[in-house]
Amino acid sequence: MEQRVKSKKVHVIACGAIAREILAVKALNGLDHLTLECLPAIWHVWPDKIAPALREKITEARAAGHDNIFLGYAECGTQGEVDKICREEGIERLSGPHCYAFFTGTEKFLAECETEFTAFYLTDLITRQFEAFVIEPLKLDRHPELRDMVFGNYTKIVYLAQTEDLELQAKAKWAADYLKLDYEYRFTGYGDLQPQLVAAARVPAPAA
Repeated sequence: MEQRVKSKKVHVIACGAIAREILAVKALNGLDHLTLECLPAIWHVWPDKIAPALREKITEARAAGHDNIFLGYAECGTQGEVDKICREEGIERLSGPHCYAFFTGTEKFLAECETEFTAFYLTDLITRQFEAFVIEPLKLDRHPELRDMVFGNYTKIVYLAQTEDLELQAKAKWAADYLKLDYEYRFTGYGDLQPQLVAAARVPAPAA
């Protein structure tokens, strides 16, 4: 017999960099049973902080009665630590190496990387907070001479846009000019994030 699919409460522990997108997918798909908890987005600058914090949050979530947990993280520079947590805890995560990949579509992104290895990628969040995520951590505001040292081997900025926002497009173009790089705009929408969250929030149940 065919299986009927029913919804089940799911607790998502995610990177704050994709909080807006997760909430948008939740609203678009009526995932009222999805709860969201985020870790600081800036931790992508210090990825060694991610795995220990995830372990702590998973323990807290289980203690609070959440038995269906999903990680709103890709590999994210943790050198396999997120995958290790998933294996040990029996939970799943977003596919792919990072948000650029799952927003684009992981297979498509990895194929493009074969020829696009001199691109510096932006998302809505990184564009919106370009100063906090790029300029300040790299000290480019205080040492502009570092710009060419850090970005000298890049040829372009590619803005992978989740929303069609003219102000963000202008900000991304400004970022490209700031780094003296060419500029390319690509609208991705939510990419693989949407179907993966929907799948995580649903479990099969035998037909009556």
